Amino acid sequence: MIVVIPLLAVLAIVFGPMLYVRWTMARHGSDRPDFPGTGGELARHLLDEAGLQHVPVERVAAGDHYDPVAPAVRLGEDHFDGRSITAVAVAAHEVGHAVQHRDGMAMFGLRMRLVRILIATERTAYVILLLAPVLAFFTRSPPLMFAQLALFVAVMALSVIVHLVTLPVEFDASYRRALPALAAGYLAGPDVGRARSVLRAAAFTYVASALMSLLNIARIARVFR
Repeated sequence: MIVVIPLLAVLAIVFGPMLYVRWTMARHGSDRPDFPGTGGELARHLLDEAGLQHVPVERVAAGDHYDPVAPAVRLGEDHFDGRSITAVAVAAHEVGHAVQHRDGMAMFGLRMRLVRILIATERTAYVILLLAPVLAFFTRSPPLMFAQLALFVAVMALSVIVHLVTLPVEFDASYRRALPALAAGYLAGPDVGRARSVLRAAAFTYVASALMSLLNIARIARVFR
């Protein structure tokens, strides 16, 4: 019982945000025929209003995001074609990132640089993790193995830092940019509060990702203890 309670607490902390995000998105994902357009159409309208006519809105199988390299706003099929509070809120949120990019937001730029570093080093870290037991076996050098492990954990820690830097960027896209755009004539009354819940959930996806990275670090440290 003493072991079970902390385990349940860890599972709740790590997986709770993920469940909250999925529940919130599904709760407000019902079709709204009264909406004037789909998520994709709203994204196009907001981009044009922001002077970002060169940024396309693309339909993807899954994974809503703004790609600053392309640049392009990419929406999953349900959100691109959907007429739900979730669809329009997610669309406005991703357009918010495009506006951050246009405005040269410092935290947005910092996140871009950290992500580039993370992508380059993550692959190396996984190779290091795979080679660590082999090198330890042939060299019989525990310090070498622990040095490799420390490097890998450091890279995982960088992933956590990226997620933490991402949080203010996400909240800015949700509350400073997307919500005012939705409340300025597109949504009214209780729908504004529902959109706020969806936008909060969109931001909390990165809380869940940061917690998962911390869990991975703990698991790896436990294996090599």
